[in-house]
Amino acid sequence: MDGSSYYIPAVAMGAALTFKGPALLRGWRDPLLRSVGVLLALAGLVFLFAAPPTIAAVNDATGIPNVSAPLVYCLLSAFSASCLVLIINWRGGPPEVTQRLARRWILGYTVVGVALITLFVLGETPVERLRDLDTYYANTPFVREMIVLYLVSLSVAGIAMNVMCWRWAAQVRGRLRAGLVVIALGSLFNIPYSAAKFAAVVARWNGGDLDGLSTNVAPVLASVGAQLTAVGFCVPLACGRIGDSWNTWSTYRRLGPLWRELRPVAAPGDRALRISWWSPAELQVTQRESDIHDGMLSLYPYFDPALRTRAYDAAVAAGSSRGDAQAEADAAMVTAAVRARAADPDGRVISSADAATAPGAADTSAVRGDGPRDLVRMSIALRDSAVVAAARRAGHAGSPPVDPAIESAGTAGPASADEGRGD
Repeated sequence: MDGSSYYIPAVAMGAALTFKGPALLRGWRDPLLRSVGVLLALAGLVFLFAAPPTIAAVNDATGIPNVSAPLVYCLLSAFSASCLVLIINWRGGPPEVTQRLARRWILGYTVVGVALITLFVLGETPVERLRDLDTYYANTPFVREMIVLYLVSLSVAGIAMNVMCWRWAAQVRGRLRAGLVVIALGSLFNIPYSAAKFAAVVARWNGGDLDGLSTNVAPVLASVGAQLTAVGFCVPLACGRIGDSWNTWSTYRRLGPLWRELRPVAAPGDRALRISWWSPAELQVTQRESDIHDGMLSLYPYFDPALRTRAYDAAVAAGSSRGDAQAEADAAMVTAAVRARAADPDGRVISSADAATAPGAADTSAVRGDGPRDLVRMSIALRDSAVVAAARRAGHAGSPPVDPAIESAGTAGPASADEGRGD
């Protein structure tokens, strides 16, 4: 593997860390977010300092031949510990239990790091080796033990990660399970990586030569494993963000029929701030909800609670659930109020002295709802409900709203596409 094979993943990890930087700074006290940041940083550092050009640069800068070896081994050990700590914090549980387990792994791999540095200092590595230090110094006292220690520590981390991931994956579903499976597969690469290194080292102990396993095969396994592990941790987060965006835009789209129904009665002059089309989806939904509430506010004097009651009874009789029937009744009252408002261009109902006691003034809470979910159900009812379609036809005909038309709406078809269909 040349330098680019190491630097490209390092840049990718750095970009991911930069992207999540603001969130990490805001939530640094959160153990989970902190673990994510540490893992991404260590993954990038492992790839950066394991690249042969960087190894040579570090050796030259310090003037110590092969000093990059314990540095890379310590980074690998720290990365293994960070993966284990992230899984522990991610899985959750009683805080005292998760903190105790995390501290144990951190302490264990800190001891490993100190031992690696100590063994390197005790050993002798006068000849710089950029790619084959493991096999070149396989028989050197203390350096040999250093190599064995770091390989054993990686194998232990890989096995522990697999055990924890597979146990947890058996208990969950969806994107979390998919992420855990990918993490487990990535961690599994630690085992063949260590096996290839061990095979080459043991061959040297016995006078053989399997250096190609250590020099050519093992780095590829390590690279694939580390990238799979990082991707596995990102899968649930990325899928969650995509899913949230999809749900937000779906809410925006489904609010369309109700928003368009109320647009004729909304006062454009009252809209002090209009957001741009490229604004975040959450702001788009908030703006649409605000427009809907403004439109309903202007219709309060025209709301007819008796109409709503009849529409509710008709929807229930047609087989709708209580929640759907309430949404259909509210939507029927809104569409009738829109037409009543259109028939009163001078606003006599609003300006009359008894406007406060006009139909619906005491029942405005009927359409206030509890948030976007209620508005969405009303919007869907405007598009699909036969009860609302009957109220709309009655309003167009100028007849009393929701009389026998709605009472027989259980057999009527949905509103036509041009009367209330969404985006």
